[in-house]
Amino acid sequence: MSRLIRFERTGGPEVLQWVEADVPPPAAGEVRLRHRAIGVNYIDTYHRAGLYPVPLPSGLGQEAAGVIEALGEGVAGFAPGDRVAYVGGALGAYSELRNVDARFLVRLPDAISFEEGAAMMMRGLTAQFLLRRTYRVQPGDTVLVHAAAGGVGLILCQWAKALGATVIGVVSSDAKADVARRNGCDHTIVSLRESVSARVRELTGGEGVPVVYDSVGKDTFMDSLACLRPLGMMVTFGNASGPVPAVEPALLSRMGSLFLTRPTLFHYIARRDDLLKMADELFAVVAAGQVHISVNQRYPLKDAALAHRELEARRTTGSTVLIP
Repeated sequence: MSRLIRFERTGGPEVLQWVEADVPPPAAGEVRLRHRAIGVNYIDTYHRAGLYPVPLPSGLGQEAAGVIEALGEGVAGFAPGDRVAYVGGALGAYSELRNVDARFLVRLPDAISFEEGAAMMMRGLTAQFLLRRTYRVQPGDTVLVHAAAGGVGLILCQWAKALGATVIGVVSSDAKADVARRNGCDHTIVSLRESVSARVRELTGGEGVPVVYDSVGKDTFMDSLACLRPLGMMVTFGNASGPVPAVEPALLSRMGSLFLTRPTLFHYIARRDDLLKMADELFAVVAAGQVHISVNQRYPLKDAALAHRELEARRTTGSTVLIP
């Protein structure tokens, strides 16, 4: 038996239910995993609200860390008692106990806690592909990061700084600007009182930046394009303010032959070899102290609705975890 969060209709945080369910023996290729910490991500609110439709009723969550209790047939490379973390697969991480496809598991180094593991898989691997594959940041680059005090933002800023970049972070308050500066930002822009594009042009001597990492979406998209230098890359990877409207390709030409991409983590980790390489690089920068995983909010699993309210109200910084 496992207690878990489930929702039967889409809507606000109030649709989340605290229920009990049986957990069958793991099927072939699966492990039974006892969760010790569960990551809360903005994509969870998209599933709950219906922005990203899923069959209902449904569990929620795609990221957690815990201890393996049992192996299904054909699972190799893992054993009961192993500390592991995962991201991906069927929704259902908001649970005490569940079966997980072993393809999504990675071993969690002893130096990394369960809370850090649960908080870093989706956010950390997202930062990895954004910085190392979507646009490969080089020493001397200047990068613009929206939501710089958020879960992905803090990792992006620290990692980009470690790569030798100058980091400009966009935040919504002075308090968050302080957090961003402590985590690698050379410059911060408080978007509620400053024009982001005007300030970026000022900071770059009118040139603009080679890349913008934008997880906010609709409200920031056009201003983000205006921050780019010719041949710059616009990376829109989230919809915190809503989905970006349709874009006429000729606009990119007029603004400097810009590149536009909307990447998704699950395409980058679809091959297990890629997942393992990306996780190894992520764990290495954390172990080396170049990136610190800031777990700034912890809630009991049964209070997942409260965690969603705080996240959507922008009252959180860094990462949020649920504790079973």
